Amino acid sequence: MDVSLSQSTVRGTARAPSSKSYTHRAILAAGYASEAVVRDPLLSADTRATMRAVEGFGGTVVRDGDDLHVTGFDGRPDVPDDVLNCENSGTTTRLVTATSGLADGITVLTGDESLRSRPQGPLLEALDDLGGRAESTRGNGQAPLVVKGPIEGDSVTIPGDVSSQYITALLMAGAVTEEGIDVELETELKSAPYVQITLDVLESFGVEATQTDDGFSVPGGQTYDPDGEYAVPGDFSSISYLLGAGAVAADGDLVVEGAQPSAQGDTAIVDIVERMGADVDWDREEGTITVERSALSGVTVDVGDTPDLLPTIASLGAIADGETRIVNAEHVRYKETDRVAAMAEELTKLGAKVTEYEDQLVVHGDESDLVGTTVDGYGDHRIVMALSLVGLVADGETTIQGGEHVDVSFPDFFDVLYELGADVRR
Repeated sequence: MDVSLSQSTVRGTARAPSSKSYTHRAILAAGYASEAVVRDPLLSADTRATMRAVEGFGGTVVRDGDDLHVTGFDGRPDVPDDVLNCENSGTTTRLVTATSGLADGITVLTGDESLRSRPQGPLLEALDDLGGRAESTRGNGQAPLVVKGPIEGDSVTIPGDVSSQYITALLMAGAVTEEGIDVELETELKSAPYVQITLDVLESFGVEATQTDDGFSVPGGQTYDPDGEYAVPGDFSSISYLLGAGAVAADGDLVVEGAQPSAQGDTAIVDIVERMGADVDWDREEGTITVERSALSGVTVDVGDTPDLLPTIASLGAIADGETRIVNAEHVRYKETDRVAAMAEELTKLGAKVTEYEDQLVVHGDESDLVGTTVDGYGDHRIVMALSLVGLVADGETTIQGGEHVDVSFPDFFDVLYELGADVRR
């Protein structure tokens, strides 16, 4: 689906969707439990993949209004009757690969073309070290994956700079092994706040896990018990697009609801847009952020812990005066697409001056003259939504190909923009 935007203003109140990161973990944690209610989850293409995986392992997931009622497999997953198709969800794939290691038999996991290009090798090696057997069918560390369990508790060593989801997967599965799992990091941990999200969810489900001097540890023999229910907080990755839209195109106040503080690293977007010069007021108690259109200036941002913010920051940098330098970004190349290269190419099409390095993206706002054109969303929800910010201010019409992919994390994103006053056509 092509989505076209023209230069326009926005104002009013919008609610961000619930956190995708928290939702994935809560649904799987409910699967590890005997039963639980997950309140206010994000229902998207990615989180539905995790719901199907829980059902594949023998649980049930039933939607009741805004909630999910989960009957779990109580720490003992069945061998799925069929291949687990994780579609485009890398989070689902990594988290349930470790779950597969608990089943007494063979599980096969796959996904779409994009997912089958993402690295899984370190997690497979860890499951081998834990007494299971985990292989890539093509021998390249990428899906399709074949996992045979059950794994045993032990210590494993894993890199911290490829994906924090490996650690999350091992901690969640390790709690129900007999001996637990100690995860030692070989390299510096990137995206550390995502592991903190995992620790928060585990704590809410009654599971003890801790950070150690050299990694993380989860004792075995534990039971997932959320005391009946778990409520999912709002998603700051999604809030970044609404906050960005307000900073560059608000006519009056734009108020974003659902912004209660949490462990999400992407809460950093509030500070980033403030540093760029936006007029922002975050009422943490009420969970609202108010933003007005402001003259933005370029800044330097380290995305080592906040990789999902790179597309948003890059788009704001194209609109801002001066230079926006996004550093510590090499791991952002291993997402749904190479987001560093994708943003460099598509912003250039729109008239921005961009310099791409292996681990940096530099956007020269002073040398940019933004004019609408047709750009590729790369089948990546974050690329699509970030490019939409440029469409609000570029001269002429901006058409983004693949707009339907916002379904991954913010299904009604374009409806929300339209209701706020943006000129959006599909």
